[in-house]
Amino acid sequence: MRSGALLTVLATALGGLAVVSPPAAAGEPTPLAASWEGPLSTRGRYIVDSTGKRFKLQSGNWHGASGTWTGSGDDEDPANNYASETSHRVPLGLDRAPMSKLIADFHTLGVNSIRLPFSNEMLTDARPVTDAGVAANPQLRGLTPLQVYDKVVEALTADGFAVILNNHTTTTRWCCGLDGNERWNSSQTTQKWLDDWVFMARRYRANKRVVGADLRNEVRRDTWDNPNWGWGDDHDWAAAAQRAGDRILTEANPDMLVMIEGINWSGIPADGIWHDRPLLKPVATLSQTLVRSHKLVYAAHFYGYTGPRHTGADGPGETHDARYRDLSRADLFTAMRDTATYVATTPDRHFTAPVWISEFGVGKVATDKDKAWFANMVDFLIEDDVDFAYWPVVGFQENDQGNTWGLVRYAADGGLRAVSDADDWRGAHWRRLIAATGHTGQVAPVRTWSMLQAVHTDANQSARMRARGDWDSGARKLSCPDDQRLIGISQKGRGGLCTDAGAASLWQSGDPKVVKSENVTTDWATGFTKYQCPTGQFMIGYSLRGDKVSAILCAPGRSPLAGAGRTLWDDRGDSRPASGEGGDYASGYYKAQCASDEYAAGIAFSNAIGRYGTPDALYCRTL
Repeated sequence: MRSGALLTVLATALGGLAVVSPPAAAGEPTPLAASWEGPLSTRGRYIVDSTGKRFKLQSGNWHGASGTWTGSGDDEDPANNYASETSHRVPLGLDRAPMSKLIADFHTLGVNSIRLPFSNEMLTDARPVTDAGVAANPQLRGLTPLQVYDKVVEALTADGFAVILNNHTTTTRWCCGLDGNERWNSSQTTQKWLDDWVFMARRYRANKRVVGADLRNEVRRDTWDNPNWGWGDDHDWAAAAQRAGDRILTEANPDMLVMIEGINWSGIPADGIWHDRPLLKPVATLSQTLVRSHKLVYAAHFYGYTGPRHTGADGPGETHDARYRDLSRADLFTAMRDTATYVATTPDRHFTAPVWISEFGVGKVATDKDKAWFANMVDFLIEDDVDFAYWPVVGFQENDQGNTWGLVRYAADGGLRAVSDADDWRGAHWRRLIAATGHTGQVAPVRTWSMLQAVHTDANQSARMRARGDWDSGARKLSCPDDQRLIGISQKGRGGLCTDAGAASLWQSGDPKVVKSENVTTDWATGFTKYQCPTGQFMIGYSLRGDKVSAILCAPGRSPLAGAGRTLWDDRGDSRPASGEGGDYASGYYKAQCASDEYAAGIAFSNAIGRYGTPDALYCRTL
């Protein structure tokens, strides 16, 4: 969401009610609560519950705790012109309807999950919320914003909803312009942002229906500088998200999903100057590998008034690029697939993961172009079977003036208008979106591929090795998550590939071994120095000093490992399966990659001038 300035992503909401069973009587589980069990994890492109059944995020955004403002009442400006919003600090609607009523209305919409924004400022705001802000919920009077947030989380999850915590802003205000909230560290340190996430994930650890940590909303350019994906500086969103996800999973809550949004905007929107909405395009060549497998979800936002290279603002410099609502249906689908959903719909790659369109929406009062865009957007979500979250689930209405984007909209007297109303054109589209379940039921296990890159820092993704401390002091370390094995290396050590294909959780027990000297059973790379795992062990990582191999990391297998061996070279070209399984995990560098029914048992390197010590060959053995 945005207001004015560079990125004017305005409020959002969707329409159309699907009738579902009403909530059960007090003390009884709701039908929604009985339909799934946490925690959630991922299998390929799908999110699954603890029983392995798909849990498609059909979400609504319930905003307000991260801040909003009082504005003009312009229908395309979601400021809402709503006086009690001057409290800024609680989810919207608590002044107009009891929380039980709000949650019952959410059930009626057919959503199963709520994205619940918060600001970093909210976490330490000791001021009680205003009485006006919680007028319909007197039990919340005198509480701080965080205490109100706690009560909202408790009520939602008790009634069966999954809750995704969303760090929306740093300061408590409306999002998203040139306002000091552009990046995770625009007006605070990265360390504080990381510590706040550990605090929030720990706070709700016991509640298995608090299922996700949506790390940051709409990372974008500030006045002078762009965020980037993989440069290794303090604007590197890929690196910051990696650190946050790993800290959450190791220090706070190993059960949480970690949601990483792509970069929402880069560049200056003017003719002749580079500008773009990258979203998830960079993930194809640099994806995250978290310390726990099957916990990563990617996210992106789409609104009709924004575009592939359009901020969504009006005025000078904003007339040269098309908005999404200006694109043909075919071009719209191509743009969204190329920048986002390819991550989910391309199988067997290091980047394959669920994609959650965590914001999209439109107002009841809309142009013909907006109406056509919304219909196409719903078609797209159905066709690609992707998870979604409508913005916002709660709005307000006074004779349909002000914010008409909400799925449910409450008048000052508590009266309700909803997307199911006969005069709301969005209703039919919302109903077919909620009814289009796509894949349902059990999700079969799939092969997992994970990329390692240690160009700027360690990619030490083994939780067991992290717990043991620095296993090769002074070297850059690459290690696979504990349920995967190393299967690929790259020239100059620029990357590695991990997998569980053919043998999930091959390392079940036993101490790993750091090998720093030749340990060969046969001369599988004549004339080269070889580091090889002991018999019965397999490679889970390696380390580098500069471009030079420092050590390999081996773990004992849960089954005998003594199959036939072969040597694959990366010194003059690629040695990879023709299928392309795993994808390009070290773009621009030659790679050696074992087959999916093999494991890596050693690395060979040359002492020749010009490529001294760089990984030249990989020794693969049959599982």
